[in-house]
Amino acid sequence: MKLHELSPAPGSTKSRKRLGRGTGSGLGKTSGKGHKGQNARSGGGVRPGFEGGQMPLYQRVPKRGFTNIFKKDFAEVNLEKLNAFEANTVVTPDMLLEVGMIKKIKDGVKILGVGSLEKGLTVQAHRFSKAAVEKIEAAGGKVEVI
Repeated sequence: MKLHELSPAPGSTKSRKRLGRGTGSGLGKTSGKGHKGQNARSGGGVRPGFEGGQMPLYQRVPKRGFTNIFKKDFAEVNLEKLNAFEANTVVTPDMLLEVGMIKKIKDGVKILGVGSLEKGLTVQAHRFSKAAVEKIEAAGGKVEVI
């Protein structure tokens, strides 16, 4: 296959509307906009959500709750994933990011107690669940809150 042999799949592309190119094209004169009215004008039309003056749906539905702007969002790591590290390693958030266990550090890293830990590791993170602390110390590791 060569570059000049490439073509889109049949039916996947449409030719663009050529407006105002004579009556024979079917889109001449008014260019598919009909005669006069709000939608025929330049800049015409209504805003998204407008329902002709009827109370719009987004205003009719009841509102509930709120968003806490001070909420902290933690990157969470389950304990069983830390088995990937060798024994006696100091596990830091930067290492977790490097290895790909987390995509972003966000507002911090929290270690959760899901699974079991077979190695003694020194784990540094911003938060730990109670179960995680117990399991890390039971495996002979250390917990360090950053």
